[in-house]
Amino acid sequence: MPEQGPLTVAVIGTGIVGLCAALEIQRAGHHVLLIEPGEPGGRQAASYGNATWINPGAIMPISLPGLWRKVPGFLFDRTGPFTVRWRDLPQLAGWLAQFVAAGRDWERIALCARQRYPLCRDTVSSHRTYAAEAGASHLIRQEGLIYVYPDRSAFTAESRIWSMRREFGIRFSEIEESELRRLQPALSPAYSFGARLDDAGQIADPGAYCAALARLLEARGAERFATRAIGFVIEGSRLNAVATDRGALACDCAVIAAGIGSDALARLAGDRVPLIAERGYHVIIPEPGVELGAGLMPSDGQMGVVSTPQGLRIAGQVELADPTAPPDWRRADILLGYARKMFPELVERFDAARVDRWMGNRPSTPDGLPCIGLASASSDIVHAFGHAHTGLTQAPATARLVAALIDGQEPPFDPAPYSARRFAR
Repeated sequence: MPEQGPLTVAVIGTGIVGLCAALEIQRAGHHVLLIEPGEPGGRQAASYGNATWINPGAIMPISLPGLWRKVPGFLFDRTGPFTVRWRDLPQLAGWLAQFVAAGRDWERIALCARQRYPLCRDTVSSHRTYAAEAGASHLIRQEGLIYVYPDRSAFTAESRIWSMRREFGIRFSEIEESELRRLQPALSPAYSFGARLDDAGQIADPGAYCAALARLLEARGAERFATRAIGFVIEGSRLNAVATDRGALACDCAVIAAGIGSDALARLAGDRVPLIAERGYHVIIPEPGVELGAGLMPSDGQMGVVSTPQGLRIAGQVELADPTAPPDWRRADILLGYARKMFPELVERFDAARVDRWMGNRPSTPDGLPCIGLASASSDIVHAFGHAHTGLTQAPATARLVAALIDGQEPPFDPAPYSARRFAR
């Protein structure tokens, strides 16, 4: 890092991670340049279309013991919550092997959960602070998140996951059928048991929230450049500028928070990261006839079901594919199918609605951890990407860690597990 004093810091990417990092860097007294070709919070960003959850309990990676047995099924079942496009399998095979290996035993899962926990634990209070400063407090809700199961035995089958959450002090409540019916009267009787993460919440409209944070940053002096970062100007190991498709932008430090586009920039900064597009879909049903308090996740569909200002959002699915491949809108239709299953009395209303369909590229590493830390080619460049499903949840803690690294301050928690250099070992 350069000698301390007010620095000019280029933040590449205005998704939720980049925006939160920019706020913390700005709070430390530095000048921020925001580099993003699209509008902050626009439909091009993964932050726009997520399930809206801010979840202290999001400590579990996706890859769990026994997953390897299911991989062949992922290739053949086009209706499941996880699928791989055949034509992209050769380029994804190495990532998939690392992904399965990362979840091969519960000792590894416990370690990953410990490393994810600092990124998740204070997410709701942190977002409340940002939202209040941005005049967007109305977008923060905290009514919990409810995982719904066919019966208690299906919940018991996941007891190891819930026990691990309990070990970290993550509060949850078991909900019997009568209480579930009271809380969610429109929910199908196919679901008779629930487990509520009591301290979790949602950001009702992530796109509007990102736009509000961007406005706050600019009101406090940040400059926004509608351009694409394509590289770095480094002399020796010192960063002089970020190269863009409209010329170089002089800066002292840079943060790579460009989502799925971060891997190319990371290579130019000296690190090779196995980052792929874990493509997610959502549908929004306007005027659905049901208003949810707590968000829902059905155990059989593994997607977020939430009320938003635009309507009922069903967000999820994992499709491993080239990020430039056209969307497979059958994935969105699968989400609609689950909406019909969950709320059978509203099927006709859903079918008559003008449904909004969206697809975005979540940037995912194989080991369930993001890349946060100093780049190998220059300590003036900081990585902040690869959060997969949990960017909204993990953005504030990531931002505090990034700001500490730029300032040369004591990190709020150990940054070692998130270093991009772990993939070079």
